[in-house]
Amino acid sequence: MSKPTDNPADPFKKALAEATKVMADDPDLAVSYSVDPAGISGDAMRLPQVSRRMTRDEVLLARGTADALALRHKFHDDATHAKFAPPGDMARDIYEAMETARCEAMGAREMPGTSGNIDAKIADEARRRGYEQITDSADAPLAAAAGYLTRHLATGRDLPPGADNIMRLWQGFIEEQAGGTLENLHEKLSDQAEFARFARQVITDLGYGDQLGDDPDAPDDDEDDQDDEAQEEENPEDAGQEESEDQSGEADPDQTQDDQQDASEAQVSMDEMAEDEMGDEAEMPDGEAPLDPPPPPPLSDADPDYRAYETNFDEEIAAEDLAEPAELERLRSYLDQQLDSLKGAVGRLANKLQRRLQAQQNRSWEFDREEGILDAGRLARVVANPTTPLSFKVEKDTEFRDTVVTLLLDNSGSMRGRPISIAAICADVLARTLERCDVKVEILGFTTRAWKGGQSRERWLGEGRPAQPGRLNDLRHIIYKGADAPWRRVRPNLGLMMKEGLLKENIDGEALEWAHRRMLMRPEARRILMVISDGAPVDDSTLSVNPANYLEKHLRDVIAMIERKKIVELLAIGIGHDVTRYYDRAVTITDVEQLAGAMTEQLAALFDTDARARARFLGIKKAS
Repeated sequence: MSKPTDNPADPFKKALAEATKVMADDPDLAVSYSVDPAGISGDAMRLPQVSRRMTRDEVLLARGTADALALRHKFHDDATHAKFAPPGDMARDIYEAMETARCEAMGAREMPGTSGNIDAKIADEARRRGYEQITDSADAPLAAAAGYLTRHLATGRDLPPGADNIMRLWQGFIEEQAGGTLENLHEKLSDQAEFARFARQVITDLGYGDQLGDDPDAPDDDEDDQDDEAQEEENPEDAGQEESEDQSGEADPDQTQDDQQDASEAQVSMDEMAEDEMGDEAEMPDGEAPLDPPPPPPLSDADPDYRAYETNFDEEIAAEDLAEPAELERLRSYLDQQLDSLKGAVGRLANKLQRRLQAQQNRSWEFDREEGILDAGRLARVVANPTTPLSFKVEKDTEFRDTVVTLLLDNSGSMRGRPISIAAICADVLARTLERCDVKVEILGFTTRAWKGGQSRERWLGEGRPAQPGRLNDLRHIIYKGADAPWRRVRPNLGLMMKEGLLKENIDGEALEWAHRRMLMRPEARRILMVISDGAPVDDSTLSVNPANYLEKHLRDVIAMIERKKIVELLAIGIGHDVTRYYDRAVTITDVEQLAGAMTEQLAALFDTDARARARFLGIKKAS
């Protein structure tokens, strides 16, 4: 007999777990509630946590997530899914979104009550991702739109506002490219394999057929080889005849003796010419020897094998060159309005950082020195005996004197909304604070010029799609504030991060190496590089035609190079993403509101004279 519980949410959670098992048609399914992301693995399902308060949003989200996962468990087969899954990132995202929509549509057919619950889950997803604020299809995820449109066509139900907005932005394009294919949608829903083939056709219609990989319905090469071997065994005489013809071709009996002699003489003449040329090269003086042009320098110092298909379209540009001054002022005002409530908290943290830095600026001295400034406390002894030793003092140097700090901000599309706003205002306030303490600050951003490959990809397509092309998008590296530029002069530049359409994809490795090269050219004795990012490197165009870890491997190589050289002190802050698997000195925050505190604490710890304090904040296991 179970013990009574005081948690009012427990009866609801128990009832939902039992209903989920019935819906999934799996009595052995283990249902748990966790703060970790919801999901299902084998016979274990995680649902969003429901608190004691049991708010309406919590209950709806838990029910919607439970229904969606139960329907996938019932109508989805992993082996069939894996057989038809495309290798390219964009194609795979569309394929996954359409399969999820298929399972939910099947549930709506058999159990109409699930539709309203799943609407709540979709509404929560759209709200968290800021879908309702997107106004340009270039900023909207095509895969999500394809999944939403599939569900809309299959069920006839309207979508929640944010999801409906994403679908409408892409609906015209999808129906124009794949309208004929989508007419057969209802016929394919009940058969997962047929629907997978249908989804692959839609992906081809949308222009991503090159990411589908091999046809899963095509016969294997091994079977073809076995068929050929079996045919040879059935016709051994034909095989022997072909072999004899090949051998006879090597020594043709019909060839005349004169022809063979002429061929031998010609061969001897060619051999002699080759020997003469080699002799001439051997006798040529060193100074006159022909020199091959030097190979081009590698794109990356960290990994000589890393390459880009085309670099002529890459862009390193100042923020003021991407918008007119009036637009920058407008965007800056919008940024300030967005974060009025946050600026007070950030300002208090910045003042705390400034006090800690200025406390170290107080003059301190080293006494008992052989030379330096005369120690007034020993003046009487010096007057009595001018040869008295150790009567001088020298001023100690502070660690942050002659220092430059670079803030490298991820400007990818996933930072859209509050994350990029908070990152911008934090960078702005910290730059102002450090400038008051005579620490120079540089603010950089990185993204790409286009979604899914720009002119680089177009050139690659026009040249026949060579294999393993390397990075296949056009970089955009933005200088918001140079280290020598006064903060007051570049203040409007950070408003550029609010510009619609600026944030696209992120190639972190090259951006980090770019920021590192800029720091190496600085004259300051101490250089600090702080990276703020919310995810791993992502560029669909590059990853679709290169190894899946191509960009991530390069990022790891660049980090290893910087940490090995030890010229630049590197640290990172991950927003909802575990960056500790890349960087030795890193911190991960789960809520973007924590960014201001994390940035100020990390910088303050770097300037702390106490090695133990530095170790505590920077994640160093043992203080040196």
